[in-house]
Amino acid sequence: MLQNAPVAVAVEQRPVRLVVRNGDLARSRLTVLFRLFLAIPHFAWLTLWGIAAFVVAFILWLAVLIEGKAPKTLHDFVAGYVRYATHVASYVLLAANPYPGFRGAPGYAVDVEIDLPVRQGRWAGFFRLILALPALLLTSALGGGFSSESPGQSSSWRWLGGGDEQVAWFAVSAGGAASAAAFLAWFAILARGSAPRGLRDLTAFAIGYGAQAGAYLLLLTPRYPTSDPKLAEPYAELPEHPVRIVVTDDLDRPRLTVLFRVFLVIPHLVWLALWSVAAFFAVMTAWVIGLATGRVPPAIHRFLAAYVRYATHVVAFLYLVGRRFPGFTGRAGSYGIDVEIAPPDRQSRWKILLRFFLAIPALILGGALGSVALVVGFLGWWFALARGEMPEGLRNLGASCLRFNAQTYAYLGLLTDRYPCAAPVLERPQTELVEWPDPFAFTGDAF
Repeated sequence: MLQNAPVAVAVEQRPVRLVVRNGDLARSRLTVLFRLFLAIPHFAWLTLWGIAAFVVAFILWLAVLIEGKAPKTLHDFVAGYVRYATHVASYVLLAANPYPGFRGAPGYAVDVEIDLPVRQGRWAGFFRLILALPALLLTSALGGGFSSESPGQSSSWRWLGGGDEQVAWFAVSAGGAASAAAFLAWFAILARGSAPRGLRDLTAFAIGYGAQAGAYLLLLTPRYPTSDPKLAEPYAELPEHPVRIVVTDDLDRPRLTVLFRVFLVIPHLVWLALWSVAAFFAVMTAWVIGLATGRVPPAIHRFLAAYVRYATHVVAFLYLVGRRFPGFTGRAGSYGIDVEIAPPDRQSRWKILLRFFLAIPALILGGALGSVALVVGFLGWWFALARGEMPEGLRNLGASCLRFNAQTYAYLGLLTDRYPCAAPVLERPQTELVEWPDPFAFTGDAF
């Protein structure tokens, strides 16, 4: 459980750090119901402050080119904007409950700390917009960025000029994993009066990465953003689950196999499509038997477990999360990005009966995280071609997305009745014992 004391996301000390100050997941149903309307004054003020922040950021750009360092006064002004945008993001996306102030002052429930200005390379400053594009693309997929667009439009970090394009970034939208998590959390909060822990943790992680990307773009720091889920470990909780991902792969990626990765995966995609047909009939059979006995037969469980593992191996290879060419059998322990699935256990019959409907929220979030994994693969492809290796942060983020989807399809395929966990971390703390929440709360803390 989180304490009321600040908990900084700082596995390593980074110049831009997300801080979660309150572990209370309780949410006021009334304010949640009208959250977007309550945030309208913040959207207006965020737009005005954003316009000024981008003008000041241009001056910062000139200062970095001339002197190699941003003036502290201007740095603090832009940093205040990033902090305020983080507060608004956290409030609108339901990661925080208190109504934020309009000054961007430190102390909000989900906050960001930004170090004082340091010297920056002039060449990196000159090409900052181009260098930031990969981080902005990933921010858009994570959904933690904001602009002054209407809430129904897609979210992204933008660098826009005057006229009709004169907007700030950081606008709440329907796109991205954080927005999907907030959409699901909205219903859960109205039903239970509290935010699901996993959804809150995922949203906070996305907002934190967006703050890193914004600070880098606006020349507050020369440190490139990292997407490593380790940054979420101080505040995120990963409960014990029958479906676990195991990462034993290294980061080396031979350039030749990277270049032709899409062609190399074609035989696997064909075999996966054929196996999917058989898996469908196996799930239908398991559903009927499970309704009668409350258990899935071990033979069918092994078949479907191998299918989930194999699908994870194939997607990991396609998106460069995994290094080498996978086998065709889905054998446990045969790949560097593997899935461990516990043996069959007794399941609730009513959950088996309603399994498809219960899985819909997880499928919605899984689709959003699948888009994040696609961006990870796209960015990793270019990086691996240039450097011959996969960035660790991207690899780990991709593995986290694959873990959630493996848990989702294991749940849908009746391999377990434990609901998937959206927490963006790969490992549970070794010194902390976390109990799994009530399994009947399928839209609650299990997320």
